Amino acid sequence: MKEKISYLEFERSDFVPLLKMAKKLWADFKEDELQHLLEKSTESQKYRIIIAKNPLEESVGFSIFSIRTDYVEGADKSPTGYLEGIFVEPEFRKLGIANKFIQLGEKWCKEKGCSQIGSDTWLTDKESRAFHLKVGFWEEEEVVHFLKNIK
Repeated sequence: MKEKISYLEFERSDFVPLLKMAKKLWADFKEDELQHLLEKSTESQKYRIIIAKNPLEESVGFSIFSIRTDYVEGADKSPTGYLEGIFVEPEFRKLGIANKFIQLGEKWCKEKGCSQIGSDTWLTDKESRAFHLKVGFWEEEEVVHFLKNIK
């Protein structure tokens, strides 16, 4: 099955399946907000979206990488590549798809002048944290964000 997965640059016709998968990854986002963020990403040269498709040409995963010129925690220099999101449908996991996404993303980031890739996840997301460590990331720091309304 692994060799039958194709990895393709995002095309406009991939938007509906991308949004459907992104809603599974980022379930806390409102759909219109997520749609807006994805549309901005698909229109920018600072992002690379890769879609994995099965032999039936059905989308089974995606990855989004970006080039960041703002501060990335722990990065040695700028620009820094960034793994914005990665998702593989449950029935297609453990086939090496996520690893291939990482390889393709690293290659693109190197081509854009990056020597490191950052990423983030929620402190409580043990599955994501384990995945990041498995594919070669290290934990840079743990942060809790605060907010206060002012009157």
